[in-house]
Amino acid sequence: MNILLLGSGGREHALAWKLAQSRFIAEDGGALYACPGNPGIAQHAELVEFDVSDHAAVADFCSSKAIDFVVVGPEAPLVDGLADSLREHGIAVFGPSKAAAQLEGSKGFTKDLCERAGIPTAGYVRTTSLDQAEAALGRFEPPYVLKADGLAAGKGVVIAETRAEAEEALADMFGGAFGQAGAEVVIEEFMDGEEASYFAITDGATIVPFGGAQDHKRVGEGDTGPNTGGMGAYSPAPILTPQVRGEAIQRIIGPTVRALADAGTPYVGVLYAGLMLTAEGPKLVEYNCRFGDPECQVLMMRLESDLGEYLYACATSSLAALPPPKFSDDTALTVVMAAKGYPGTPEKGGLIDGIEAAEATGAKVFHAGTAMADGRLVASGGRVLNVTSRAHTVAEAQQKAYAAVDRLDFASGFCRRDIGWREIERSRGG
Repeated sequence: MNILLLGSGGREHALAWKLAQSRFIAEDGGALYACPGNPGIAQHAELVEFDVSDHAAVADFCSSKAIDFVVVGPEAPLVDGLADSLREHGIAVFGPSKAAAQLEGSKGFTKDLCERAGIPTAGYVRTTSLDQAEAALGRFEPPYVLKADGLAAGKGVVIAETRAEAEEALADMFGGAFGQAGAEVVIEEFMDGEEASYFAITDGATIVPFGGAQDHKRVGEGDTGPNTGGMGAYSPAPILTPQVRGEAIQRIIGPTVRALADAGTPYVGVLYAGLMLTAEGPKLVEYNCRFGDPECQVLMMRLESDLGEYLYACATSSLAALPPPKFSDDTALTVVMAAKGYPGTPEKGGLIDGIEAAEATGAKVFHAGTAMADGRLVASGGRVLNVTSRAHTVAEAQQKAYAAVDRLDFASGFCRRDIGWREIERSRGG
């Protein structure tokens, strides 16, 4: 089977690494292509270049290489309707239609769906102007949760502690801080609890749980500072108990999949549910229509089943024929190495050495924002590397990951040194 993977980040490197091990590639003589990929992905796939926003160009490439199956890594092409275009050409796709991808593409769409389907989530108001939003603040108590409605690279959420901070943030949002994504803003009640990520894959009818994780969104240690796309993660997340996982499927993910199927827009792909574990049970924070980044990296480190088989089964409405996927009981933990300046303006071009030495510890280093320049590996984005280890406990996985980090030579990079801290404190009775 010939497979095309779209994307260029750490999530896609993890997917490429696992897909290359699939029987479709390793045993059946298939080929794995990636567009645009990165130097890490190039170890597992043939890199190709075309404009992913040009749906005809993607379909033409698939025709020229006899692609059987396309895996869409990031959210933007899905929200843009690429999966629909490829399916019109008879190409199997792992990823939802444009209509179903609104679960990530529009916060307001998801909140309205939750309200109709009785899915537990925070109370909210949708606003389309600064005046309307400022008036709506009066319906909530601080802290205020403000979300740009559209895609904002994981940075479109502001938690404002005071009314003045909220008004300033709203002025920024409606003033264009997040581009078109901020043309509408959703204001939500603040939910008190701990966040966790839970994943399920679906072919539109069958739903299969696909692991859980906790990530660290804040740039600073102790979960302080601005939000980022994620500075590290670990899986499994013990706080996602069997009861919580069952509730998430029965009360949140299941009703969502059924609602979309009933609307004639069945969801195909992975549903990433951001959950708030409240005193009343799990509530939905938001959905993503793709694997999380860096959660995908730790899930792939634990996955023992053939990833290709499960993704293809979703794309071909045959998921019910497969047994539940098998994950290691070990903990996987990933540490994000970011470029100085992130999450603001990152310092690009910094030289990177020592990856082989880091991986000699048993870790896997996934490339997230790297490029080759004059034969040298350099930083090309904000989040640059994901140093990922597996061990019996969170504390052991953390120790192994930082031992690998310390073998890297990346002078213009930085990382948090406390990934997994909350779970380690819990395990010590803290």
